[in-house]
Amino acid sequence: MATVSKNKILELLKSQKDFDEKKFDAAIKTQKKKGGSLGKILIESGIITQKDFMIFLGTQLNIPPVNLSRYKLDPELLEIFTESVIRDYKVIPISKIGDILTVAVSDPLDALILDKLKATTGHKIEMVLSTEDEIKTTIDHFYSGRGFDFKKTVDEMSESGIGLVELRDAQTAEQLEISQIIDKVKLPPIIKIVNLILIEALKKRASDIHIEPTEKLLRVRYRIDGVLHDSLTLPKKSQNAIIARVKILSNLEITQSNLPQDGSFKVKIEGKEIDFRVSVLPTANGSKVVLRLLDRTKLSVGLGDLGFLPEAEELFNKSILKPYGIILVTGPTGSGKSTTLYSVLNQLNTTDKSIITLEDPVEYQLEGITQIQIRPDIELTFASGLRSLLRQNPDVIMVGEIRDGETADIAIKASLTGQVVFSTLHTNDAPSAITRLIDMGVEPFLIASSLVFIAAQRLCRKICHSCKEAYEISKQVLDRIGISEEQLKASGKTKFYHGKGCPKCNNTGFLGRMGILEALFIDDEIKTMITKRESTDTIRDYALKHGMKTLRDDAIYKFLNGWTTLEEVLTITQHE
Repeated sequence: MATVSKNKILELLKSQKDFDEKKFDAAIKTQKKKGGSLGKILIESGIITQKDFMIFLGTQLNIPPVNLSRYKLDPELLEIFTESVIRDYKVIPISKIGDILTVAVSDPLDALILDKLKATTGHKIEMVLSTEDEIKTTIDHFYSGRGFDFKKTVDEMSESGIGLVELRDAQTAEQLEISQIIDKVKLPPIIKIVNLILIEALKKRASDIHIEPTEKLLRVRYRIDGVLHDSLTLPKKSQNAIIARVKILSNLEITQSNLPQDGSFKVKIEGKEIDFRVSVLPTANGSKVVLRLLDRTKLSVGLGDLGFLPEAEELFNKSILKPYGIILVTGPTGSGKSTTLYSVLNQLNTTDKSIITLEDPVEYQLEGITQIQIRPDIELTFASGLRSLLRQNPDVIMVGEIRDGETADIAIKASLTGQVVFSTLHTNDAPSAITRLIDMGVEPFLIASSLVFIAAQRLCRKICHSCKEAYEISKQVLDRIGISEEQLKASGKTKFYHGKGCPKCNNTGFLGRMGILEALFIDDEIKTMITKRESTDTIRDYALKHGMKTLRDDAIYKFLNGWTTLEEVLTITQHE
């Protein structure tokens, strides 16, 4: 195996700023006295970072570095070695082609490890480089789910430690007559495992829990910052009891497995009150359950807390203070529209206002606000509910979604009779909402008279502050994205950032999300253009000339300020 001399390492260190040769000499003495890897001693002494040393070794030994956070590990490959071998040797197998096994290592100079891996597997071993911290984090993340010891965890957990102290609309198991399943559901391990799934979701900041039956096991995944992550795998034999436990909590019929079901329950976990919205869907391998976590403590009172820039926030606040009119928030599913509207309703929720909402489903229970759940089975639709609630003399109305021309027509006419109406639409940008309403059959003069403000919204992931680091982006890439040198100079930003991945962000480089907004205020000129049925492109061009920032503009601003990454900008604004 190739080696790297002390002189080569010294040459590298001398090229760095603030090099202290005395510390280097001390590290050499430590190695002579105690043995071990010189590189590891240098890293532990703070003389060089893990990443810099990895890049140096890769260059000297012609071994490519990898970013493990971008790899989806193959469980079958990891089973080539035992967990103890992977942890002891700090290696991760990442691919296998023929009899060549490629493994990620942090110390390619340790020939003993390489020989042991060859002897263990009988394969030829090729190496790629990663830092020791990244390898440890990846190992911990993988085995925290796959190697989950249920018996040990269940034995260690107590009901008092779980903090699951309140259930709403939950029937007790004794009230049900399906004895075979119920006997399993009543077992403490099943109760504790379901509780553990809920608690872990809260600890990991998950917005959704996916409990998915496969042919051989039950998989649990968490959606964190909009991305699904594997978490646990459960034995197939526990599938029916676990799903039945969730159904009992949600007051659903556990004997019904052929039709979709929807329910909800509320718990207090570690002092926080959390609502869970539950959807059950029959599949070929059993019922798939998705739980949406709704934490009311995360509802902001101010739009600035959602990540909106001051200009957009000012336009939004200016619009909601109008005495009447309709305000629309557009975007795809999961773009944060409901959270934005709830935040606005919280802001408007004072004792001198009557606020009524029509929702499908009601996501957050808000004190002081009348909320109506849409029920098409009894003909309580958005349109019929809207007609009825107008007789309740509300000041503010929120319609969860405008799905058809009838609902759109009633909502717009309601906004012309003295109410402020909030609602959502599924369009790609703000100007397209006008065309969508016209396509639904609403007269342009009614839209022009009632429409006050349209916000197109997306959510982008924020860089994790714990592992945030600067990196370089070539001028060619910036030019291709449309970020000019003049724009960079005007912003005063010379550094770009990303997250390298750490335990706090689950090795993703991101922690939390923020709103990206395209704000279109409907002025007199746009009202005239609507009445004349001008095209979406014409309205968009006018708005851009008068200061409207597109979703891409907003996202790029946040990228230049180091709040998100260029990759995230391109992902969420790919249609721009």
